[in-house]
Amino acid sequence: CDLVSGLKLISVERAFAEKHYADLSAKPFFSGLVDYIISGPVVAMIWEGKNVVVTGRKIIGATNPAQSEPGTIRGDYAIDIGKLFLCRNVIHGSDSVESARKEIALWFPDGSVNWQSSQHSWIYE
Repeated sequence: CDLVSGLKLISVERAFAEKHYADLSAKPFFSGLVDYIISGPVVAMIWEGKNVVVTGRKIIGATNPAQSEPGTIRGDYAIDIGKLFLCRNVIHGSDSVESARKEIALWFPDGSVNWQSSQHSWIYE
């Protein structure tokens, strides 16, 4: 039972985008990646739940949209990774729990909303 515990619509500033993608700063597509994420508003989310990173990556689809299954976000909505690689990839998802912790701290410095679904006790033992 995954749940959203953080959600906001924001306009991303260049310095923030560069910090978010700092691990990719040496890549040739870094500048285009930053330009793309600052080109319009971004919906940032925190999802919580058992195996949520693995489940989230399945919902998102493969990094290359051409290799993403139909029914995934990238498979249905991403068109091309293009010359700049990730620049038109429509969605980002943490690739590990460690990355998620770092990204949540950056995007949600005040933390997440702490609540539990009424279904929790029916789903988890």
